[in-house]
Amino acid sequence: MNKVIYIIAIAGCLLAGGCKKFIDVNKDPNRPSSVQEPLILAPAELVVTQSLYAGNVSTIIQEYVQTMALNQPVPNSGTYFMVQSDMNGDWTVLYATCLNNLARLDSVATLNGNTNYAAIAKILEAFCWGQGTDLWGDIPYTQALAGAGNYTPVYDKQEDIYKGIQQLLDDAIADIAKQGVVLPGDDDYLYKGDMAKWQKLAYTLKARFYMHLTKAPGYNAATQADLALQALDKGMAANDDDLKFPYQGIEGQENIWFQTFLPGSTFILASGFVDTLKARNDPRLTYMVKPAKETGLYTGRQIGSAPGSLEAYSRPSDFYQGANAFNYVVNYSEALFLKAEATLIKSGFAAAQPIYQQAILSHMTKLGVTSGAISTYMAARGTLTAANALQRIMEEKATANFLSVENFTDWRRTGFPVIKKVLNGSSEVPRRLLYPQVEVISNPQPQQSAKLTDRVWWDQQ
Repeated sequence: MNKVIYIIAIAGCLLAGGCKKFIDVNKDPNRPSSVQEPLILAPAELVVTQSLYAGNVSTIIQEYVQTMALNQPVPNSGTYFMVQSDMNGDWTVLYATCLNNLARLDSVATLNGNTNYAAIAKILEAFCWGQGTDLWGDIPYTQALAGAGNYTPVYDKQEDIYKGIQQLLDDAIADIAKQGVVLPGDDDYLYKGDMAKWQKLAYTLKARFYMHLTKAPGYNAATQADLALQALDKGMAANDDDLKFPYQGIEGQENIWFQTFLPGSTFILASGFVDTLKARNDPRLTYMVKPAKETGLYTGRQIGSAPGSLEAYSRPSDFYQGANAFNYVVNYSEALFLKAEATLIKSGFAAAQPIYQQAILSHMTKLGVTSGAISTYMAARGTLTAANALQRIMEEKATANFLSVENFTDWRRTGFPVIKKVLNGSSEVPRRLLYPQVEVISNPQPQQSAKLTDRVWWDQQ
């Protein structure tokens, strides 16, 4: 059997809750079974990047930030309609599929002295915990993975989870420094066992989570910016450092976004995204967006309006949606935009400008935009002022972070890019997700009364 098919088959078992050789949520992850690290790592990377990062939750978030749209009658998720049962599967993916298996990988690798595998597990755990708490706020953390030992784990404060995330990343960096003899190979789809790149990712994620707290209660923006800049000195240094999942593109092994935008889903691009690129004369329009089949025009759908012909709307370009395209999870451009924002906080807009320009350039270069088009765009958008600096940085970051859940976090903490309530929206723009019904029933907690428009701890006005 083809190796990739084998790995995907394993991941399918994980998602289905079967294949007990690989996952059993009722077993203690601190008492690992005999399964070896490569058989846990490969399917874990697949489900983290595909089912968590780019799964159901991600499509909902892309509607909230008005990047994607459903071509369906209202009400729907794009107009902020949600019931708690909508989140059942995503909660299970986070805990039972991703975190449980990463904790097991960490335990097995630590027991076997394979510190590189342990480091990768911790980095991916930090990524998962970050996505979970940024979307739901307080969630089970310290008691979350006890299995049958505790079916009703308490909800930890988001601030404490953030501290735990930073500790996981520090511990991962320490594991890498041990220079373990055993390195992952083809079982590491993301970096092929290149621990220098895993270390850069760890430092970039540290910077990301530091910057999330610039407006958190009891935290100082300048201090967080300092911490982020220190981390970024050891973070991603080139587009080649991008964390991205590869796909072969053959049947059954297509890019997740290829599958998401298949006609049966009725997902197309939203007017909020397409019209923004058009209004700025952004040369990336033709590199990121396909013209609509029916008209040949670049057309996004207005969320909340009456359904139209599906083929009258645009979808992502093959760079993002091609069957064999990469799924970009964390990219170098984000690292540069984090550095630009942190520099703006510490040293002002003039100091941030060259970093901001470098960030735009990194994304355009990756897409293949011509040098002349880049120069023209930089002349129009490349100059920061005291009045526009934060807005420009976050707007350009959102474009470079196309299809990333991170854009939702950035909007909540900075207010940019500006997002207005959609047509026929059932509430104001959501600022979090509902807790899942399965959790409300099996593990009642006071936090579960939160509404979509309530703010998480770090999301201060």
